[in-house]
Amino acid sequence: MGCEGWSHVKKGTALNISSSDVILLAHAAFGVLGCLTAFWVFVETLNARPANAGRIQAAALLTALLMTAGWICGGYWYVHFYPHEKALILGGPWPFAHNFFMETKEHLFFVVAILAFLLPITTRERLHSNSAARTLVLSVAGLIVVTGLSVEAAGAIIDHGVKIALLQDALKGTHSWIPQSLQSLRN
Repeated sequence: MGCEGWSHVKKGTALNISSSDVILLAHAAFGVLGCLTAFWVFVETLNARPANAGRIQAAALLTALLMTAGWICGGYWYVHFYPHEKALILGGPWPFAHNFFMETKEHLFFVVAILAFLLPITTRERLHSNSAARTLVLSVAGLIVVTGLSVEAAGAIIDHGVKIALLQDALKGTHSWIPQSLQSLRN
């Protein structure tokens, strides 16, 4: 894609991507990839046989590693960058984005952590011949997918809470960076 896809960016200007943006996007990306690899474990386990036992174990380990990378990025971002955004959210029209969704996310993270570390352990059994072990792996992997995607959705709501707070603040004053169409909404 050439410059025509970026027609809203003036020539000679650089996109302003901060380290906070990179860390937050890495946090979300690692989380989604961890959910996808947990889903991979789930599907492979449905068809467990000796031939795919190695793939199941590798995908389970990859799930734990991806989730760990997501937690490290998220924890760093939470400590260093979230306090400012928390203040914006609490002062904006969507305080529930923090009060409910961030508080819930802070607790569900532990569930996903325990399950992600448990998954590689549960895949060590002979899943093709042990229906109880297969059921356990399916349950753990399924819970990672559902809980992990719920945490991702909560993160999207939290991010939207920040955007709404910034937009509300911007519409109260005249800022040169606000498009003219948004300034006209103020009047």
